[in-house]
Amino acid sequence: MNESGKFSDLYIKYPELKSCSDDIMRAYETLITCYSGGGTLLVCGNGGSSADADHIVGELMKGFMRKRPVGQEIKDLLGNLDPQVSGYLTRYLQVPLPAISLGSQSALQTAFANDVAPDLAFAQSAFGYGRKGDVFLGISTSGNSKNVYYAAAVAVSRGLTAIGLTGEDGGMLKDICQVMIRVPETSTPAVQELHLPVYHVLCAAVEAHFFRE
Repeated sequence: MNESGKFSDLYIKYPELKSCSDDIMRAYETLITCYSGGGTLLVCGNGGSSADADHIVGELMKGFMRKRPVGQEIKDLLGNLDPQVSGYLTRYLQVPLPAISLGSQSALQTAFANDVAPDLAFAQSAFGYGRKGDVFLGISTSGNSKNVYYAAAVAVSRGLTAIGLTGEDGGMLKDICQVMIRVPETSTPAVQELHLPVYHVLCAAVEAHFFRE
């Protein structure tokens, strides 16, 4: 299934997300631009949204719906370094779409929270990792998570494009993010249930763009 088919299938399964279709497409195009330029996705959230951030990284950093074999250049480089192991490495390594879940770095996050300011831990990571052309994805069911908002603000100041993935209101994130996907629900569980198919289709469509069958 090509990229357009994946989006069509999403709206058949989840017709309520049709209202977000333009914003989902903008997020897709933003990610394509990022990865075409060699950029990285920085993603964060709290609680279940932090788990979603980890989930997104898992889909992007390895094959999700398609195989991603390494190219001949990598095969040659590894072969020149160590011919004895290059065959094993090139057989199983997969081309990544670089992504970092900021909340997964527990030592940095807890140290900054303890020593400096708990609500700026994500912002510190965005400040350290973010480069112009990268993308920041902030996940918050309410859109009002201050630590996510602060990270988005730092990301935008560093030249990143910020995408917000929230519930219907959008909260504070709608004031800072250039792209906003506001799923049409308000309760936390219902919002999270719609977040998953949104980021799944984005991961699958971006992968399909770069890794043709």
